[in-house]
Amino acid sequence: MFRMTTSALALALIAAPAMAETWRTWAIHPEGYPNVTALESFAEDVAEATEGRIEPQVYPGGVLGAQPDAIEQLRAGAIAVGNFNMGPMGEIVPATNVLSLPFIFRDVDHMHAAMDGEIGQRFSDALSEAGIVALSWMDSGSRSFYNTKKPIMTPADMDGLKFRVMSNDLYVQMVDSLGGNATPMAYGEVYQSLKTGVIDGAENNYPSFESSNHYEVAKYYSITNHLIIPECICVAKSVWDETSPEDQELVREAAVAAALEQRELWAERSEASKAQVMESGVEVNEVEDPMAFQSAMEPVYAKFIEANPDLEQLIRDIQAVE
Repeated sequence: MFRMTTSALALALIAAPAMAETWRTWAIHPEGYPNVTALESFAEDVAEATEGRIEPQVYPGGVLGAQPDAIEQLRAGAIAVGNFNMGPMGEIVPATNVLSLPFIFRDVDHMHAAMDGEIGQRFSDALSEAGIVALSWMDSGSRSFYNTKKPIMTPADMDGLKFRVMSNDLYVQMVDSLGGNATPMAYGEVYQSLKTGVIDGAENNYPSFESSNHYEVAKYYSITNHLIIPECICVAKSVWDETSPEDQELVREAAVAAALEQRELWAERSEASKAQVMESGVEVNEVEDPMAFQSAMEPVYAKFIEANPDLEQLIRDIQAVE
């Protein structure tokens, strides 16, 4: 019988390639969406940079679950990577609710400047305490209201209309303060709900409005730019802690590169989606007085600060970013 010597066995083990670790990667958007394209680049870059030690596998279209479920799966380590919007994250990491305050960012460039710097690191630290490691920050554009009934020119035009919002009490307060009726609902249910009249409208950016086909049933898109919410490429802390420092650095570099790619693709997709929406016959309008919408948020801010006095300075610091 052949017996391998101890020295021969040791040499064989050294020569054998390390087992690849598959990182299940969650995304809610479909193939071809800027976020998914960037995640696919991230997966390729990580696999190449780590010489196959880590191989992220992207699952688009929310096939691994809705975002709240995916966040919990990531915290448990069942999903390794996720591209998460910070909106629904507030129930788990209260500090991230600051990012859901209406008009907290002046524009998208202001959001990038804040999240790419010390402000973004503060949010990363808060997420880490909940088992989530934020590696980089993606764009999700600015969100506006759309509906099946009429153009929204002033807050009074929202009176009595039912709007779908993401699952976060701040969005409920936002719509209520504008005179509408907020209805938290899963993203995948919105199209049919618009079509059947369960809701009158929703709020989102041009690419989501177009890719979800909501523009087929909601023919009025009113530009309010009320929310500019960053998204992250996040890794499960349990997975991250088992990753070598060398590979952590390679993964982080790939995530930053993917976020920059996503921002460029997002800007291009936003323009293309806007053109398609307008060509489809959707009536697009600028609101008459943006300040009227911003002023209506004063009670939302007051209530938020009263409940979270420790976050007031963070709000001020974000607003002060140039």
